[in-house]
Amino acid sequence: MKPSRSFASDNNASVHPEVLEAIRRANNGPAAAYGDDPHTESAVERFREQFGADVAVFFVFNGTASNVLSLQALTRPFHAVLCPETSHIYTDECAAPEKFTGCKLVPLAAPNGKLTVGTAVRGYQGIGDQHHVQPRVISITQATEMGTVYKTAEIEALAQFAHERKMFLHMDGARISNAAAAQQLTLRQATRDLGVDVLSFGGTKNGLMGVEAVVFFRPELAEDFLFVRKQGMQLASKMRYMSVQMEALLTDDLWRRNAERANRMAQLLEQEVKKIPRVKIVYPVEANGVFAQIPREAIKRIQERYFFYVWSEEQSLVRWMCSFDTTEKDVREFTKFVTAVVGDLSN
Repeated sequence: MKPSRSFASDNNASVHPEVLEAIRRANNGPAAAYGDDPHTESAVERFREQFGADVAVFFVFNGTASNVLSLQALTRPFHAVLCPETSHIYTDECAAPEKFTGCKLVPLAAPNGKLTVGTAVRGYQGIGDQHHVQPRVISITQATEMGTVYKTAEIEALAQFAHERKMFLHMDGARISNAAAAQQLTLRQATRDLGVDVLSFGGTKNGLMGVEAVVFFRPELAEDFLFVRKQGMQLASKMRYMSVQMEALLTDDLWRRNAERANRMAQLLEQEVKKIPRVKIVYPVEANGVFAQIPREAIKRIQERYFFYVWSEEQSLVRWMCSFDTTEKDVREFTKFVTAVVGDLSN
């Protein structure tokens, strides 16, 4: 029988009890629809406490929507979005960014998942040429798809590069809480203060039932976003049930507590699997993901008991993710099983 825990994705985690309790409390009689309710007002206020009194905040159902609508607000169809070749918007959103924005995504090399100014320069081409798309946005993911974390100076450099060229810096923050916690930063220090213009703020991967936020640090960019969200089919009628999840996440540092737990379990997982012969950690473990190269013939045998994703079949590279509800027991039982499977292959 498969264990109830897996290491496939932090999307597979449960909903945090404090979030469920917030939803229960909100379920008390009627409330105005479409965000015109006190719960949504309170949740937006929590964001302003974290990021600044002038931010514009909009709740949507999922991460693809937060990314796509963020980019749509910043672009016109003849624009281009420069992004890492491994970015979620390029590899895992079924071309939704290109379909809904009309823009071209320009994938760039990103060692360890990170875009640099040096690689961004290569995508900044054809300026003013009517035959070429015009670079308008740099989009980065924090924490990256490889589980690494941009340092503050790296983001500042990309923001400066973008702003000097009248471009915007968008951050896919599906795991921004993990990145901020890993560097002991506030959410503002990890985003707005570094020059990010628009943030896709992730909640689902950090203990929420299903809500993300689009956060504009330059309010003028959000001028038409109410209409962009509606056309994008992301306006919730019973908004309060989404809003209270975000309110709970930003209350009493729940976002940080959840992220720190997930990060800590990933560090423990790294520590334990490094002891296993023929298992190699490929990327630095800086957030809540562990990427390991393991014997190809071990993958299916381990997957028979534990669900996880193969990141690269060619390299025999797998991804193991931890979440706020991963326990030390989960990690130790998993590594014990991996040790046994790999050990059998060596005999």
